Amino acid sequence: MKRFLLLRLAGLVGVLVVMTAVVFVLRQLLPADPARAAVGPNAPESVVAAKRVELGLDQPLYLQFGRYLDHLFLHGDLGQSSRTSRPVGGDIIGALPASLELVVAAVLVAIVIGLVLALGELLLPWAKPIRWILLAGASAPIFLTGLLGLLLLWFKWHLLPGGGRSGLADAPTGPTGFLTVDSLLAGRPLLAWDAVQHLALPALTLGLPMGVAVGRALWSSLLGTMRQDYVRTARSKGLTEGQVVRRHALRNSAAAPLSMAGLQIGLILANLLIVERIFAWPGIGLYTVQSLGTDDLTAVLGVALVTGAAYIVINALVDLAQAVADPRVSL
Repeated sequence: MKRFLLLRLAGLVGVLVVMTAVVFVLRQLLPADPARAAVGPNAPESVVAAKRVELGLDQPLYLQFGRYLDHLFLHGDLGQSSRTSRPVGGDIIGALPASLELVVAAVLVAIVIGLVLALGELLLPWAKPIRWILLAGASAPIFLTGLLGLLLLWFKWHLLPGGGRSGLADAPTGPTGFLTVDSLLAGRPLLAWDAVQHLALPALTLGLPMGVAVGRALWSSLLGTMRQDYVRTARSKGLTEGQVVRRHALRNSAAAPLSMAGLQIGLILANLLIVERIFAWPGIGLYTVQSLGTDDLTAVLGVALVTGAAYIVINALVDLAQAVADPRVSL
């Protein structure tokens, strides 16, 4: 296990360095001029030239890359946004809690959907219609799922709110940044319930594809596991089908759904842009869409670097979870 962890850590560092280099190269290839974006479109050329010297853009590429790494890893500097005129890192930190809350809720929704699909097929034959409904919903493009949810659950049936994080005033902003948690910590259960209602529809839209993909992987893995000799032995001892699945089959079937979950996290991060735009969710996805609309490429690349690093770290944690669930993975 120790060797496995060291190899995964070395791979994690290597991929992060390569990704950082790719983002740096993209910054060089983009037609936008960071110096011009920093001083404004109407600034004279002399001011732009002075800004280029200040930013080190007149230096050789290898020196610029070293300066970029120094600012990134030692100071957390992702550049300055031309749209907000603030550091991109500060903008991302401000928008990140809303996105994290949405992603966590979407993953929880996906876990529930995955278990319903996989276990319902094995233990609850009457749940097959639910399985087909979920499969149909996950087959649609995510923007269509979100718009249909808005049309039916908000506009027509008035069951859930249509956008934003809360419909109440004076929402707390700390200490966790998760509005549902902060509302409970502030002793405002009505606000917490309102936050959950606003969270439900975007979380369902974002988590549905992941839940179906993980559920299908778990179901397929369980089918193979339930044919093993040790499962037949467990049945012969008088265990119910539910006990057999819970005690013997789930852990031994976890490798495939965990792999699928790691892949689906990347899809969730990509779909944040669409879901947050549809539901006016004030996270990094909406921040990226707004930055794209104003050609704020520094902010877009900053978000790409942060989300890429998050995806790499999450997949490393998934590898660790696979090794815990199945020790053969770490051999």
